[in-house]
Amino acid sequence: MGALSDPRLQAWLDALLATPGLTALRDPQEAWRVHVEGSLAAAGLLEGGPVVDVGSGGGSPGIPLALARPEVEFVLLESQQRACDFLRRATRDLENVEVVRARAEEHGRGSGRDAYGTALARALAPPPVAAEWCLPLVKPGGAAILWVGPSAELDRVARVAQVLAAAPQEERNGLLVIRKLGPTPEGFPRRPGMARKRPLA
Repeated sequence: MGALSDPRLQAWLDALLATPGLTALRDPQEAWRVHVEGSLAAAGLLEGGPVVDVGSGGGSPGIPLALARPEVEFVLLESQQRACDFLRRATRDLENVEVVRARAEEHGRGSGRDAYGTALARALAPPPVAAEWCLPLVKPGGAAILWVGPSAELDRVARVAQVLAAAPQEERNGLLVIRKLGPTPEGFPRRPGMARKRPLA
């Protein structure tokens, strides 16, 4: 994949490792495996653009995927100012990337509602919570892609998907694709904090 040889990818990873608080990984090889190879595993699953990386943090998976898919517009959605500052520095040479500072719930009540072809969430929250944050951002026909572990409670994700006009597909190699079937129902997204405090499932 061409993105793997792009010098901007290594420059981003070096900056990520050098900036405290953005990743717990310190070994460059492990960071490459997790943040680069793990992110690019979703390159063939993107349902089209624009793509929103929800809770982007240090830019994984959004930045590697934006380099791999330069024809697609990406939004890195992040609520913390410090992380947004890092993301803007890291993507100043990426014409297909925009950084937006907002919580997912706020963005989903405004210009982000039913606006994206694909929403991404990695290490954001437990999968049912991440699904509730991502799905209001996805337009009908699009999909949310969640990075999930072996202990993910997929039946709970399925219940969240049903409430939010979506249907989960089979988990593939740690990636769960949830297809959006219709517009976001009234009342969603719920106000900030509710998805964690009172999960739908």
